[in-house]
Amino acid sequence: MSRLVVVSNRVALPGENRAGGLAVGLLAALQERGGLWFGWSGRSVAGDSGALHEQTDGNIHYATLDLSRADLDGYYNGFSNRALWPLLHFRLDLVDYDRRKRETYWKINTLFADKLAPLLREDDTLWIHDYHLIPLAALLRERGIGCRIGFFLHVPVPSADLVQALPEHRSLFSTLYACDLLGFQTRRDAARFQSWVRLFGGGRIIDEDWIESPDGRRVRTSAFPIGIDTGHIARQARAAAGNSAVRALRQSLEHRKLVIGVDRLDYSKGLPERFHGFQRYLTRHPQEKGSTTFLQIAPVSRGSVAEYRALRHELEQLAGHINGSHAEADWTPLRYVNRNYAHRTLTGFYREAAVGLVTPLRDGMNLVAKEYVASQDPDDPGVLVLSLLAGAADELKQALLVNPHDLDGVADAIAAAANMPRGERIERWQAMMQHLQEHDIHRWRSDYLQALEGG
Repeated sequence: MSRLVVVSNRVALPGENRAGGLAVGLLAALQERGGLWFGWSGRSVAGDSGALHEQTDGNIHYATLDLSRADLDGYYNGFSNRALWPLLHFRLDLVDYDRRKRETYWKINTLFADKLAPLLREDDTLWIHDYHLIPLAALLRERGIGCRIGFFLHVPVPSADLVQALPEHRSLFSTLYACDLLGFQTRRDAARFQSWVRLFGGGRIIDEDWIESPDGRRVRTSAFPIGIDTGHIARQARAAAGNSAVRALRQSLEHRKLVIGVDRLDYSKGLPERFHGFQRYLTRHPQEKGSTTFLQIAPVSRGSVAEYRALRHELEQLAGHINGSHAEADWTPLRYVNRNYAHRTLTGFYREAAVGLVTPLRDGMNLVAKEYVASQDPDDPGVLVLSLLAGAADELKQALLVNPHDLDGVADAIAAAANMPRGERIERWQAMMQHLQEHDIHRWRSDYLQALEGG
């Protein structure tokens, strides 16, 4: 079995918090066969980018790079998160077209290639992750790297017409032809990339799983929906029932039903629309007044970016308006919290919630939806209300699926979920839980690596 090399923007170093499902899955794969994890160190330095730090833990070698503050601003905060992120989430109105940021993105990908290439072996299996590192495979091929290379995109793929709005989109996205396998969250994402290949990328479609680049290279394109560590999360949620924060939440509800949303503070998550949907629920279903409490947890992310500051301000105003219009002396309908909670505490919160409200405007997958389902009490499960525009909707078909822009539809789904009979709740939950157990994070990475190495 060849050595596995994982490349990602961030690396889960030994001793760091590894609560994220992706880190769990990648670490398990690396531990199974030995390997190297390469990426940014998480440090921004005053000097030049490129200092390499190496350490070994068991049979895993870690190699991380420091980035200068200016390079980090252009590569990560700039082109990755102010151009590619909005583009890939269908938000052309938010794309930053600054050429200098695009140049820094290429500079850092070139630096990654220069530092990684000497560490690679001919028989390695290389797995590159996400939109921060789109050109890396091609840059490694230019440096003579011939091993099998896979790329996995964790975010959505927009239509080809939107992609072409990005300057130099051909030179960027055609670098993916250097890979042996391109993995996407859903079949729709794979099909949209194939559409770009056919319309703008100069390649041709062989079939739904294969494309051919302009120079005749064949590349496999397939969907690999990412899973969660289902069993671990179910056990964690069960144990969290006695957690002091979970007990305090339960007591504060005073037997009202809890509706919960947990998201990074990001415009792709549809939080203003969700707040408006909950407000519409209160007005369309007046008989429900006082019976539910909506808790939205939204830790601040990218707080230095103007669009995110504006979003936070908008949500604060909306929360105040909703509570001012609907609250009673002994009941606040909407609790809006910007702090982080430990992952085990969140799973305990999910288990308390009669309704999980997951309504992004666009999401590659959305693991909160899956974690909410895995956290439920099998004898008295809650109901998931899920956006049709999240990748998870392809798998969790027993959720109440909604269009996040349709406020009446969201309002009615909240009411239906809060009042669903126990027998129907159990039936829906069992079907979704069975799927999550069969298609967990370990199945995801084994399916991907089998396709990469056997293709």
